[in-house]
Order: sequence, then structure tokens, then C-alpha cells
Amino acid sequence: MKAYRELSREELLNLNDELERAFDIVKEKGLKLDMSRGKPSVAQLEMGMGLLDALDSKSCMKTAAGMDTRNYGLLDGIPEAKKLMADIMQVQPENVIVCGNASLPIMYDTISRSMTHGVMGSTPWCKLDQVKFLCPAPGYDRHFAITQHFGIEMITIPMTPQGPDMDLVEKYVSEDPAIKGIWCVPKYSNPQGYTYSDETVKRFAALKPAAKDFRIFWDNAYAVHDLYEDRSDSLLEILGECEKAGNPDMVYEFASTSKISFAGAGIAAVASSKGNLDFMKKSMTIQTIGYDKINQLLHANYFKDIQGIKAQMIKHAQILRPKFEAVLDILDEELGGLGIGEWTKPNGGYFISFDAMEGCAKEIVAKCKEAGVVLTGAGATYPYGKDPKDSNIRIAPSFPTPEEMAQATDLFVLCVKLVSVKKLLEKTA
Repeated sequence: MKAYRELSREELLNLNDELERAFDIVKEKGLKLDMSRGKPSVAQLEMGMGLLDALDSKSCMKTAAGMDTRNYGLLDGIPEAKKLMADIMQVQPENVIVCGNASLPIMYDTISRSMTHGVMGSTPWCKLDQVKFLCPAPGYDRHFAITQHFGIEMITIPMTPQGPDMDLVEKYVSEDPAIKGIWCVPKYSNPQGYTYSDETVKRFAALKPAAKDFRIFWDNAYAVHDLYEDRSDSLLEILGECEKAGNPDMVYEFASTSKISFAGAGIAAVASSKGNLDFMKKSMTIQTIGYDKINQLLHANYFKDIQGIKAQMIKHAQILRPKFEAVLDILDEELGGLGIGEWTKPNGGYFISFDAMEGCAKEIVAKCKEAGVVLTGAGATYPYGKDPKDSNIRIAPSFPTPEEMAQATDLFVLCVKLVSVKKLLEKTA
């Protein structure tokens, strides 16, 4: 079929009637499917149940060095867990603090600490007239929610397949001392699934900030989340690059096992320079006597090392890959060549990013919901929930079964077609 923009008004009207009838039929099926968040599926969670057997009442609860995990101590994490998380992030264990069950609270705490106590001796952000953050978009809505919660002004930076627009990043960071940070999901970015190029990582490491307390918030959430063994993306390790560029303190890196072991019941870590970690520990000693070392030991006993992590992720990929491929096959077959949408084809991560015709995203999401399929809210992938083009939609294939995913995608493409036709009819009225 030819592109929708090439259709006459009469052809568009006929197509609209046909699509409306098809939508009514699907609506009568009473679908109840959720594609709104990147949650692991039940099958993925079941796959990790062996973790719970890694300790029992007869187990040795001491670390290899003899520290009793049932007691106080080891504020920065047990050595075995530090090594495991360091290997996931490809950094050294001495650059790691292992914290609680997920990385989001670490990011929140890092922003909160900066607001109340500054960054390594700088003026607390709450005492400044302006605090601004760069936000590559489309991006992760929870990142934006944290900065908005603290009243930090967010500036949208366009994303490219190589990462954020670095010309803009360099300009803002070097010229405006109110710019205090930037959010990054550097590997298999949320939602587009892009991985930052080596050049982009090196340009980040070589930034010359006007603010000495500027920090890169490097959320390496999908560091080991490859869908394909033969074409996985690689990401240059940023702590080492910052060290080489003379900016050892410029980055905080975050990671967790939330989508490796159990969502919200994993272990999470932050990696950074000694100076940054020492400053963080000053607050941590007030905030906590220590994190859950038994959970850390549980993970260390179960996974053993990075090879154990990689073996687990191959199993995850076997579950996720058919779902991604089901979505992409239907998008290609049903929307390819119609000129009413573009979408990414990631090699890993948890999302597919879809760009509809301008002004159509909210209506597409609403139509899907009307027929029983819940998507992430249109605009959520932009600061303040405002997509200037009302175009981007995040597709999360992980939670439904492959069959449910195919059903949901069939409805999605139907809604894309229907809303696009109506938009074109408005233009030809």
C-alpha cells in the first residue's frame, strides 16, 4: 500500500471507515494488557527462584574475609558484592558502594544530598538562585521526576543514535554555571535502545564545566541486558575515561540487579571517584548503620561472579527476544512504507521507541487504552511530561507473553493507522 500522505481525501475517508470497523471489533474482545512499564515477566522472575536457596539457616553467614553479614558494619558493602557490581559496571571494586535494593533511591539520595549539603564542599544547591539539569530526551521519566521534585529546572537535549547532542551539551555545560548535571542511560537507552558511541563517551569525559560541582549521572541500568549474543552493543567505560581526561570526580555511575535477579529486591550500587565516595559516606554514616548485607551475600553466593551474571542474562534474553521480535515484525509488516511512524530496533534493554506523526501520540495512547491496552503516557519520555511534537511513544514488550504482545501490537498499529488517517483528514478538510 502506498504512503498515507499520497492518498486522496476519498481514499482516506474509505480507509477511515474500514479502520473504525476493525477497531470496534477489537474493542469488543475486552483486552486487558499492560505495556506501560518495563517490568520483568513472571517467567523471568520464576527463573531467578534459585536465588532464594543460596542461603538457609545452616549457611555460613560470613564473608570470605570473615565478616558476619548478620551484624553491623561494612557500610560500603561486602567485598563479594562490591566485586560483582564492579564487574557489571567494568570498574574497580574500590570505586563502588553497594547500597539497597534498587538504584533509583541512590540517584534520589545523590540529588537530595547535593541540594542540602552540596557536592564535595560546594555551595548546597538549595542556596543557589538557579539549579539546572540537562535531560536527553526521549528519556527516562523517573529521572525527570526526581529533578522536578526538587524544583530543578530541566533543559531538553535531543537524542541521536550516538547519544545526546554533544554540541549542545558542551555548549550548555561550559557556558552556564547553573548547569549542575545531566541524566544519562548510556547503554540501550530508555526508551530508544541507543548506546552511546565511543566518541560521545570521550566527549563527556572531556567536558569543561563552568560549575565545579557539575556531575554526570550515568545510569547504566542495562549494562548486561543484551538481546543478542552475536550483535550486542559495547559501551566505553566512563570512569576511566574521566580519569584520563583529568576529570576523575565528574561522574556518578549507577547500576542494579533489579532486572537480573528480582525487581525491587536486588542489590544496587554507585561507582565514582574516591573523593565523591568519601563525601557520600559522610552522609551515609548518618543515614544508615548499613545496608542489607545478607541480601548482598545471597546474590554473591548465587551468581558467584560476572560469568554467572552473563549466564543468567542469556536466559533472560531467550525470554525477551521473541517479544521484541514479535513487536518489530508487526511494525515492519503493518506500518512499513506508510510514512506514519518510525521506530527503533534495539539490540538490548527493555524498550522500543516509536515516533508517530506529529500531534498523534496522545490520541494513539488514548485509543489503545479505550480498547484495553495500557501504554506509557504520551509525553512521559520528556521533561515535565511535555513532548513538543506529541509524537513519541514508549513500547515496553517485557511483561506480557509473546502472544499477548502480538495482540497488543496488532491493536497498537491499528490505532496508529486510525489516528494518522484522522490527522491527515483534518489537514485536507
